[in-house]
Amino acid sequence: MKALTDVAQYCTFWIDGLFFGVDVDDVQEVLRHQPMTPVPRASEGVKGLINLRGQIVTAVDLRFRLGLPPRTGERLPMNVIVRSRGEVISLLVDDIGDVVDTDGLSFEPIPSNLPAKVQDVVHAVRPLADSLLLVLDSDRAVEVLAA
Repeated sequence: MKALTDVAQYCTFWIDGLFFGVDVDDVQEVLRHQPMTPVPRASEGVKGLINLRGQIVTAVDLRFRLGLPPRTGERLPMNVIVRSRGEVISLLVDDIGDVVDTDGLSFEPIPSNLPAKVQDVVHAVRPLADSLLLVLDSDRAVEVLAA
């Protein structure tokens, strides 16, 4: 696993107005909403299974994992497909951003005003020109699977 300081490019996405990024090397692909098959008796954070070209992938609702309110209206989640702990997992997010290059930018401590569940899955913060990028620890973000 590479050190956090070695990561310069992040795949970005939004959840409830928060701007997150995950190391591009951990991202397999990004997809629009996919049909999901519910999993009986699964943790509430597991929204279902998606069939990704024959590979069965667990879809984790990051809103639930982060203790944020459920998605409202007709808006469907998007999928950030990551490799975490030897598995391929779909992180359900509100909207997809771009790949952001942060080479040369400093790391800042995690703001204390973020909710505790958000702080729990964020490595650090990288200040950008117009926002703060919350660097997501995808391994910790999928811990809902063990619950």
